[in-house]
Amino acid sequence: MESLYLTNLSPVKLEDVVFDSDLQRQINDFLDEYEHREMLEKYQLPVANKLFLHGKSGCGKTMTARALAARLQKKLYIVNLSTIVSSRLGETAKNLSSLFKSVEHKKAVLFFDEFDSLGSMRDYDNNDTSEMKRVVNTILQLIDSFPLDSILIGATNQIQLIDEALLRRFDLKLEFKTPAKIALDQYYKQLLEKYPKEYQDITRIYDISYAEAKNHVFDRVKKNIIAANKSSQI
Repeated sequence: MESLYLTNLSPVKLEDVVFDSDLQRQINDFLDEYEHREMLEKYQLPVANKLFLHGKSGCGKTMTARALAARLQKKLYIVNLSTIVSSRLGETAKNLSSLFKSVEHKKAVLFFDEFDSLGSMRDYDNNDTSEMKRVVNTILQLIDSFPLDSILIGATNQIQLIDEALLRRFDLKLEFKTPAKIALDQYYKQLLEKYPKEYQDITRIYDISYAEAKNHVFDRVKKNIIAANKSSQI
């Protein structure tokens, strides 16, 4: 069963994840609601515990899942969807049921990256119709019965491939966009402040994802360090 998910990623602090103002508000609202769920449940009010993250690759979806798990002090299970979906068709529904059951009593965060690997399985044209229906029905039932003391997060950069019946099961849909200039400047500052000032001189580039910005910073800072080291040896 361990091959179906990862659990050993280091935690991320929520304040280290940069969100635009809209997304920050939605994240804060979710946390407020979830952290006060016992009071809300007394009045039989529904509490959101199923999030769907979508948007461009590299804009912080996985980091957000890690940060939410750390903030709520829950163990994070990152699902290896390729292992589940590449199994023989008859095993897929069984694998999904085993996976959900394994975290059912652990008050965990269950994170499905590349959720379109499952969601797009509702396209029956080139597949065994009865088997595909069985898999999708299994997913729907598992999501419907997901325990309130755990959190389910799906993520994709191709939301158009996800079946509407699956999307409706998620309480909140959060869109991760290419960060604006002000958000990237904040991120650049956050990344660079850990280095000595003489290594912080880089040309900032925009209209890119956070992952691309991080790679750019690492590349330029390394070059600055090497150049300074070479100069000192002359």
